[in-house]
Order: sequence, then structure tokens, then C-alpha cells
Amino acid sequence: MKIYLDTSEKKAVLRLDEKTYEWEADREMAEGIFRFIHDKLVENDAEWGDISEIHFMSGPGSFTGLRIGATVINALADQLGVPLYNHHGEKVEMIIPEYGRGARITAPRK
Repeated sequence: MKIYLDTSEKKAVLRLDEKTYEWEADREMAEGIFRFIHDKLVENDAEWGDISEIHFMSGPGSFTGLRIGATVINALADQLGVPLYNHHGEKVEMIIPEYGRGARITAPRK
């Protein structure tokens, strides 16, 4: 089973083969992303081990969303021993998020 995950916005998008699911993750992304993926696998009578390749929308987008999604996808690909692809279709060893701009760092208050 091929999976695709996009966490670049408040709404997470997951594709399992040809089926697409959306989740209004917003501030619950870190806490609920594994449950979301697991629940959709179960709905499709699949398990983690049925994943054969992983595709990820690596940016640009939300800094936090991309960091969370990249961490999840990198861990899954490593532990399952499956190929990993960025949104350009390039096979990669590890997803490195593409934020689309530099960090916005504010001056300390004190």
C-alpha cells in the first residue's frame, strides 16, 4: 500500500492508495497524527506492515506541521524499511522540510 501524507497546513491529508482522507488537525497534529494514520489503515483492513512506500509533501508550508509530518514519515520509512519520496517524486533517504522562506525570529523581550 502506498501512502501520501501532507501536514503542511492545519488540515492533514492522507492518501492510502487511491483513497483520500482529511483531518482538521490544527494544534492536535503532534498528539494525533499516528492515531489518524492507524485508524485509516484499520478502516482499509491494513496494518503498518502493509505500507510499501511513502510520499510526503515536504513544503512549503507550516513550520510546525512540516516538522511533525517529516519526523513521523522519516521514522515510519526507517522502521518499516520502505522507500521514501518527497513531493517532487524524488526518492530520498530522509525528508528535509522545505519551508519556503527563512525563519521569523523576533528579538528577545529582555
